[in-house]
Amino acid sequence: MTEHAAHIDIPDRYRYAVIPHIMVDDAAAAIDFYQRAFGAREDFRIGAPGGGILHAEITIGRSTLMLGDASVSEAEAASFAAPTSLSGGTSVTLHVFVPDVDSLAESAEAAGAEIIQPPKNMFHGDRTVILKDPSGHIWVFLTHVEDVSQEELQRRLDAAG
Repeated sequence: MTEHAAHIDIPDRYRYAVIPHIMVDDAAAAIDFYQRAFGAREDFRIGAPGGGILHAEITIGRSTLMLGDASVSEAEAASFAAPTSLSGGTSVTLHVFVPDVDSLAESAEAAGAEIIQPPKNMFHGDRTVILKDPSGHIWVFLTHVEDVSQEELQRRLDAAG
């Protein structure tokens, strides 16, 4: 496929990204949480024939996230699972750059997120907060504060360890 053909076939919002698609126990509640906590915009949703949400898409900042109910028959047939069915763990961490990580952490916590690591400046040059949403997904939100060279990054790691 030529580069030109790829631009025609792939919608702009998906062109240069791997789009996370998460499964949850209650997609409608998750979307509401993401709107309140992260300022997400719901782009669309497709209801499942037997109820629930088969597929929805939201935008957080400039990032697209797909989600759906793990309990709908189509998801169960593909063996999708929500983190709550994995003994509280998850195999994916979602990273999103935002303009103000501190404000986002405040709104996320007020909306019901569990703060795992409060906002702090990290060795890699980003102010970072780590949190768990009510569906069990781990999120890392970052605000870029400085460019760090590979050499400086290694120096900082060596000094810390």
